[in-house]
Amino acid sequence: MLAPGLRLGYIVAPKAIYPKLLQAKQAADLHTPGYNQRLAAEVLKNGFLERHVPAIRALYKQQCYAMLGALDKEMQGLDVQWNRPGGGMFLWLRLPEGMDATDLLPRAVARNVAFVPGAAFHAGNADPRTLRLSFVTATQEQIATGIAALAAAIRDSQAAG
Repeated sequence: MLAPGLRLGYIVAPKAIYPKLLQAKQAADLHTPGYNQRLAAEVLKNGFLERHVPAIRALYKQQCYAMLGALDKEMQGLDVQWNRPGGGMFLWLRLPEGMDATDLLPRAVARNVAFVPGAAFHAGNADPRTLRLSFVTATQEQIATGIAALAAAIRDSQAAG
C-alpha cells in the first residue's frame, strides 16, 4: 500500500509464543531494516495512510479499467484470456495454446513493451502461457500504447508459428 517493494508486517500474538515467533523471524531474515520500521511508524502516526489509500485506490481503478478496455479492443481474435481483478496492481493474461510468455518477451521488448512471465509465480506446475502486467506505473495513454504493442507481438509470434 505504501511503496512497492517495501516489505514490513506485524503480528499480534500471546506472550507465550512470542519467543518462538521471534526465533522463526530471525531465522528467516536476520533483521528488518530500522529505516523501514521508522518510516512505517511515521506514516501510521500522522494519518498519511488513511488519506493516501482512497486516492491511490481510485487511481489504480482508473488505470485497471484503462488496461481492461485496451485488452478488450486490442486482443480481439487472438484467443488471449485475462482476469478482471477486484483490486491490486496487476492483471494476469493467458496466451493461446502453444505459446510461451518467456519466448514472447523479446518480441514485446522489441516493440518497447515489457511484462513479467508468469511461470515464476506458480507454486506448483508452472504455466508458461501466463504473464503478469502492471497497470499502476503507466498513464492511460501508455497503457493503450503498450497493450497495442503486446497484441502486435502476439500476432507476430503466431504468424512466425
